[in-house]
Amino acid sequence: MNTEKLFRNIVDVVEEGQLKLGYREETIRLYYPLHSLNLFLDARLDAQGMMQALGEFAAQHAGTLGQIAVSRKGKRFCLAVPPEGAAYVHVKTDQNGFLAQFVAMIARHGTKIEDVVALFEAYSSCVKVQALHNGEFDYLLLFEDGKPDAFYYCITDEGCHLTYHRFTREDYEAFGF
Repeated sequence: MNTEKLFRNIVDVVEEGQLKLGYREETIRLYYPLHSLNLFLDARLDAQGMMQALGEFAAQHAGTLGQIAVSRKGKRFCLAVPPEGAAYVHVKTDQNGFLAQFVAMIARHGTKIEDVVALFEAYSSCVKVQALHNGEFDYLLLFEDGKPDAFYYCITDEGCHLTYHRFTREDYEAFGF
């Protein structure tokens, strides 16, 4: 079982949270549906099998993320990343990188979609921009070559500011947008 995608996602999600809210040395709880975990692990496990796999994952990555506590309710899993994991991510975060600039830009009132597109294009010549007409989001932006990241950024223009959600490709496609 390849755990690299799950490890990378945990680091990415914790990093995003720290960029938005600031760093605190605290436990961070991340919630995943069984379907998403199976995609990350390239597996087809039931809930009980996933609990075992996540226990193995936690042991495998205890040296970097600390001892992750795993729990579940039905097909929803909680991975509680301890303060050591939060500190690990904080040290690895590029405070001037793409995600940091993107989060800061989205947080400012008056940011336009053209500003966001320009930021994406400053990091890659392989940017896809698509207007969405799904009633949920207005735009989709992504780096077609997966660099600097492989997330799908769904942007909504609220009039005076932009909001976003970012998804893995698999989760974006599963939503049927």
